[in-house]
Amino acid sequence: MTTSVIEDQALNAADRCDRCGAQAYVRVTMAGGFDLLFCNHHSKEHADKLKQVALQIHDESERLT
Repeated sequence: MTTSVIEDQALNAADRCDRCGAQAYVRVTMAGGFDLLFCNHHSKEHADKLKQVALQIHDESERLT
C-alpha cells in the first residue's frame, strides 16, 4: 500500500472563519474528511476540544505577528 502526502494549501484572505466570518488562520481536518476554518480567536477558544477530535490542525496564526 502506498500513502501519498498532500501538502496543505496555504490559507488566504478568501478563507473565512466558520464561526464569525473573519479571516481564517487555522484549518482543522475532521475524521469525516471535511475541514473547519477558524480565525485565531475562535481556534484558541475551541483548541482543547479540537485537539481531541481533529485528524490534523493546520495553523498559520504566526502570520499575525
